[in-house]
Amino acid sequence: MKYRSTALVAVSALALGVTLATSVPATAGGPTGPSSPASGPEFTKSVLATGLNDPYELLWGPDGQLWSTEKSGLKVTRIDPDTGETTTVLDLTNEAHHTEGGQDGVLGLAFQEPDPHRGGDGSGGDTYVYVSYTYMTDTPAEVTGETRRLKIVRYTLDCDDHTLSDPEEILTGLPSGTDHQSARLRIGQDGKLYYTVGDQGANQLAHFCNPNWAQRLPTQDEVDQGAWFGPYQGKILRIDPDGSVPEDNPVIGGVRSHVISYGHRNSQGLDFAPNGTLYQSDQGPKTDDEVNIINPGNNYGWPHVVGWRDDRAYAYANWSASAPTPCADLTYDDIDVPPSVPQQKETDWNGAFVPPISTLGTTVDSGFDFRDPKCAEGGLYFICYPTVAPSSLTYYAKDGVPGWKDSLLLTTLKDGSVFRLKVSPDGGGVGEPERIWTSQNRYRAIALSPDGGTVYVATDSAGLVRDVNTGAPSAELENPGSVLAFSVQR
Repeated sequence: MKYRSTALVAVSALALGVTLATSVPATAGGPTGPSSPASGPEFTKSVLATGLNDPYELLWGPDGQLWSTEKSGLKVTRIDPDTGETTTVLDLTNEAHHTEGGQDGVLGLAFQEPDPHRGGDGSGGDTYVYVSYTYMTDTPAEVTGETRRLKIVRYTLDCDDHTLSDPEEILTGLPSGTDHQSARLRIGQDGKLYYTVGDQGANQLAHFCNPNWAQRLPTQDEVDQGAWFGPYQGKILRIDPDGSVPEDNPVIGGVRSHVISYGHRNSQGLDFAPNGTLYQSDQGPKTDDEVNIINPGNNYGWPHVVGWRDDRAYAYANWSASAPTPCADLTYDDIDVPPSVPQQKETDWNGAFVPPISTLGTTVDSGFDFRDPKCAEGGLYFICYPTVAPSSLTYYAKDGVPGWKDSLLLTTLKDGSVFRLKVSPDGGGVGEPERIWTSQNRYRAIALSPDGGTVYVATDSAGLVRDVNTGAPSAELENPGSVLAFSVQR
């Protein structure tokens, strides 16, 4: 296996679901593609559960059951891994908010097992369940006027009767909206909460006049006042279990806050390796979905840089700064940018940033035609963009599937595939992605059985995906709102 810390890999939109090209070094030109495994373990696919309303997170719980948040269903659900029977554990319909077609709702989920250092009686304390969800306020945010916010709430789990009790709000007033929520929640080996916050879709589509604040850092006054909405967009947070700022968080821009990294677009993938390395996936705009290693204090470049700072097919078009024509008088176009909107090449930005260890989504040359005729109907060109929309990232540290130990499993939305990236022995790079499974689904999240022999994958209830035969946009999903089980044949 050959590893690169700067691997260049991609899906050819013209050959999606039909032919895959082997990836080539970053110095080569033209579209490249993830390799399909010529041989490897065989799996049996089955449908474990159906009827879920946009499952967003999927985890193997401490009670031996699968747990899922339902983004649009506004609840947390337990799924029996043997029968597929579903049970509502937490109904948040009176507290959480989801906008039809939006990315808000009930999102992140994490378990915190008893710790010998907690609960002074030596019992290790309680088992906690953390849930993040969108709620509505009467307070419009400055500049954008947004009234949605997000909170992280901790519940105590009774492992005997599988109930949640004693809700405690850990952090409230976090950014939320209808686009780019990210919302991956993990517990680190240090006992801290790690949470990804998207850029809220700023500078694109319905939010194209909103400034992108992924580079904006919190001031000390904002930290003191708990004013998180603006400065926490496009960031990864590290949070004490009581919601406070950890004393050993990095000082960035002269201020210590919950922020440990910034310059992110839509970090829907986040997971730890056993050695503590934190891996993240981020969705690119028209090119360069990223896989990164997150280290405290680092800047990852967005929106000034996508992938590498190479000026290939990307320039930062700042719609919110349009002049003399104000942005409100413009019609958004992701490909043809009007002259009033300032554009900046990647190399015109001199900020320090950390490049990815891999990209999925072709780093194409400038002048590439993003208007693929297959996606012309309805103007759905973004479905044909050479990106795959990574939606979760799981570190596989088990022995259940031969050859898979120490790999990253990455789900994708519009590409309808699960990829595997082998991690290098030193953990600092990854090999060429292999497409493991493809179907006409929007794969959202992964959970693993205790032995690692079964991979459970949650699918969206609705949305656009590339047709597996033609590559054209399709709203027909093979297994909407489901949990699929892929079991290795032994």
